[in-house]
Amino acid sequence: MPRRRRFCIRSALGGLLGLWLHASPALALDQLQIQVQGGDEAIVEAVEGASLLRSLQAQGQTDAQDLLAAARADYARILAALYAKGHYSGVIRIQVDGREVANIPALGAPRGISQILVTVDPGPAFRFGATSISPLAPDTVLPDAFSNGSIAESGLVGEAVDISLLAWREVGHAKAEVASEAVAADHARAVLDVKVGIAPGPRLRFGPLAIEGEARMRERRIEKIAGLPTGKVFSETDLRRAEERLRRTGIFSSVTLVEDEATTAPDLLGVTATVVEQKPRRYSFGAEVASLDGVSLTGSWLHRNLLGGGERLKVDGAVTNIGSGQSGVDYSFGVTLDRPATLTADTTAGLVFTYAHLDEIDYSADTVNFGLAFSHIFSERLTARAGITYSYQEGDDPGGSFRFRNLSLPLGVTWDRRDNDRNPTGGTYLDAEVKPFLGFGTTGSGLRATVDARAYRSLGEPGRLVIAIRGQAGAVVGPDLLETPRDQLFFSGGGGTVRGQPYRSLGIPVTRILGPEFLIGGQYFLAGSLELRAKVTDRIGVVGFVDAGSIGLDGFLDDFADPHAGAGLGLRYDTGFGPIRLDVAAPISGTTGDGVQVYIGLGQAF
Repeated sequence: MPRRRRFCIRSALGGLLGLWLHASPALALDQLQIQVQGGDEAIVEAVEGASLLRSLQAQGQTDAQDLLAAARADYARILAALYAKGHYSGVIRIQVDGREVANIPALGAPRGISQILVTVDPGPAFRFGATSISPLAPDTVLPDAFSNGSIAESGLVGEAVDISLLAWREVGHAKAEVASEAVAADHARAVLDVKVGIAPGPRLRFGPLAIEGEARMRERRIEKIAGLPTGKVFSETDLRRAEERLRRTGIFSSVTLVEDEATTAPDLLGVTATVVEQKPRRYSFGAEVASLDGVSLTGSWLHRNLLGGGERLKVDGAVTNIGSGQSGVDYSFGVTLDRPATLTADTTAGLVFTYAHLDEIDYSADTVNFGLAFSHIFSERLTARAGITYSYQEGDDPGGSFRFRNLSLPLGVTWDRRDNDRNPTGGTYLDAEVKPFLGFGTTGSGLRATVDARAYRSLGEPGRLVIAIRGQAGAVVGPDLLETPRDQLFFSGGGGTVRGQPYRSLGIPVTRILGPEFLIGGQYFLAGSLELRAKVTDRIGVVGFVDAGSIGLDGFLDDFADPHAGAGLGLRYDTGFGPIRLDVAAPISGTTGDGVQVYIGLGQAF
């Protein structure tokens, strides 16, 4: 019994000691130093970026256990960073309050840490000696830097191997793999020799497509949309293209295509598509405000998979010029039913119906369009479209009433090479359309053509300072001015053309019979915009811009052309899904100016 009492007393003392230690304040981290011998900026940046200790310090973390765990991890992380820069004989020391971290036992961790010193001797930069990857698929091009005498960055080895395997997969050898590898570092000469052997495996063809995870979507339609070329030679490009076709329908939140482990005689390789469907319905709303043009509201409702075959039903509407000081309220309504994988896996067919009411300064009109449209995706960058549309427009102007009817064949192409479609910092964009139309009754026949070209370039650090340029042009050839449907003519002024000038303020003044003079659009249109976008912080940016536009009757710069221009400053706030835009502009030339204009919206102006 006495022995048991002594044990209880010791346990109680131990518990009190533990509580006292736990309650005592831990030492705060006063200093973290990372010293890299040699002072090479690229090496210093790589080491700093790899250090988990530096990341914890930036987050204000001072817990001793977390710091000690990060310090232990930093040996491997920093070593990997040195390898990535071609340094294979580096020496790394990490000391916590004077003790080497590697020598601190797991159960002997300090309660608090005051100082941490990381010293790195990167050693000499190694260069590639003999480099060999074989056999290579035909036309394989390895990185130029993966060669004798180049800095032996570890990433280059992995990149060269990945390129070699991908090249074999591209020509049908889906099971290509690394068969052998020998990497030898000669520390005396600072040379790295690399020899990798590839086992291409047999040449295979696409087998059947199995589908997992579908709920409402029919399997047959998934196969049709994917467009996997069953029976043809396996290709990595074709596999990823099928994956992308399924992804861009918008029906699935996740899509993965993976080839089977085993083949089916004689040379078929099955593929399994695993999909996760999104909620079928989506709503969206938008708003834009301009001081003179008023408020514009837009909204849409989308069903991603109406009949279980990927059909997309979209209903959208817009109300614009609310509170405008220049014209009445415009509104529009549209219904679109799209079906992917029609005719080909990359072709989408759609039925389109739209109704619009325009209440402009000098005329009002109601327009109805109904048509069939096709769009074809040639690549991620290039898309073409074609269709047939019947249009009916009826309205009146100061000269009386009018009615237009025509059948058109719009043909267009979009070539998008921007790095980001919502907030581009580099690349180009081109959209062009030609639309032959046949008029009935008092409507003329002819052709309407438009071009919208944009270019973006970063100066210095990508995205920090960006020059953005836009050019727009349009022409209607064939009918007389008054024989052309009003909505096919061109105006200038407002947020989409010339900021600082009132909305649709530049057109062509005309009279009908002995009626009063009024303004309608022109048959020729030119506009250009130049912006200089600068980021002040990661979220906030400022913009300076100048816009100019011209409307012509018989040509782009004929006697009727009366160019106008505007300039101003803007503020941008990046929300992560697109910048909020505030622009303030004023007229700088022309006769249509009406004071300072303010524009608020989501996304860049172009």
